Amino acid sequence: MNVSPDETPNRLKLFVDTVGCQMNILDSELVIAKLRAQGYELTTDPLLADTILFNTCSVRQHAEDKIYSALGRVKKIKQRRPNVAIGVLGCMAQKDQDEILKRAPFVDIVVGPGQLSKVPELLEKARAEKKPQMAVSKARYGGSKLEIVESFEEFDPIREQAMRMSPYQAFVRIMMGCDKFCTYCVVPATRGPEQSRDPLDIIEETKLLVDQGVSEITLLGQTVNSYKYTTTDGRQWRLSDLLLALDGIPDLRRIKFITSFPKDMTDDLLQAVRDIPKVFRYIHVPAQSGCDEMLKRMKRLYTVAQYDEMMARIHETIPGCAVSSDFIVGFCGESEEAFEKTVRLVERSRFKNSFIFKYSPRRGTKAHDLYPDDIPEETKKRRNNDLLAVQNAISMEDNLALVGNTFEVLVEGPSKSFQGDVDTATGPVQLTGRTMTDRICIFDGNPRLIGSYMNVKVVSVTGVSLFSEVVTDRVSHVKPAQWSLPVIS
Repeated sequence: MNVSPDETPNRLKLFVDTVGCQMNILDSELVIAKLRAQGYELTTDPLLADTILFNTCSVRQHAEDKIYSALGRVKKIKQRRPNVAIGVLGCMAQKDQDEILKRAPFVDIVVGPGQLSKVPELLEKARAEKKPQMAVSKARYGGSKLEIVESFEEFDPIREQAMRMSPYQAFVRIMMGCDKFCTYCVVPATRGPEQSRDPLDIIEETKLLVDQGVSEITLLGQTVNSYKYTTTDGRQWRLSDLLLALDGIPDLRRIKFITSFPKDMTDDLLQAVRDIPKVFRYIHVPAQSGCDEMLKRMKRLYTVAQYDEMMARIHETIPGCAVSSDFIVGFCGESEEAFEKTVRLVERSRFKNSFIFKYSPRRGTKAHDLYPDDIPEETKKRRNNDLLAVQNAISMEDNLALVGNTFEVLVEGPSKSFQGDVDTATGPVQLTGRTMTDRICIFDGNPRLIGSYMNVKVVSVTGVSLFSEVVTDRVSHVKPAQWSLPVIS
């Protein structure tokens, strides 16, 4: 959908394509907001754009292949219109750096995630000097820890409502970087050392968002439950303390946090999730494997027994809490026995859902350097499908038990299957919202309900969605705000 800023003939048109995680979506929002302040306006059509930016991901090869393929397509635009500026931002920019310019020499700017505040000035400089510009942070071993930390700038400027995917929901970054160094993962290299933001800044940013009409926030961090910060008065803040402080903000209705690290799942955090009504009864905590040998190779810093113990504490402390997970199949040296151990972990944990990925070697990671990628692609595909089938069966069984139950949801907008313009719809459309355990509800309703909190009753299910009907005796409205979308795909 087009965002409708004040259009003037002289404003530069901006197209942004984002792949990857929620952190990337937030980064794009912030870059777009900064460029809007410089006079840019958004377009959904790259053929009309004066500036084309790709915010990238390096977690898997497929994500990088997608960007290089897209760059091949926009090369034709650059040939026809040489003044169009093309930029590669984010993790792939930090990881590949000069390699991007070798493969796509027509790219104008290459900017890592720690340097995104420089995007406007780099675009201006590239246009003025007619040569590519690059801004990336220091390598993890490219200097002292202080030098490396300082090269990954904090970038959370004032938020702009029109740049969010929903006027009622927003991401709030509470941490940057990661210090876990899992052997398969590029994030410590591309996003830098772990840094927690000042809680007072987070609280003020959340208040600003609420004033703009936001009622639900999602706190983001690579390992969000590792959050810790010591303020100038000597007080040490944990994630549980931050949740309690955010709970005191009037008109903030819901708080979610992702993604958690198993070893850092403390009792005080679980008790906060249990005791603070605004916090989702949902935790995303990747296991990655159910085999100790694989976990050791991955350098995950915990054993299967410790993960099982954590799951027991979650369910003992927070009855009814939903848990989701991530898994990598086909990691270096994974035997059939090791894979079957992962299957058994999924069966006994009964995750709400799991994100399952085939192992993809990433240059610059320890696994790439230490271990051969020795699992055939066909075996990876089979294990992926087999584990997904186990998870889907569990999700379906657990969702069937919810038929007949009533849940409060925030009506987020039209469902993915809705075709048409929600702003001009004259009758009921298919809407979507989430329960406080992060389950997706699909139901028919008037578009005017978007942004409202309402009760829906589950009538049928799939493994992914709860098909529901509106319970008409209660609708709670939040502050009105304009429905608009940034250009994110």
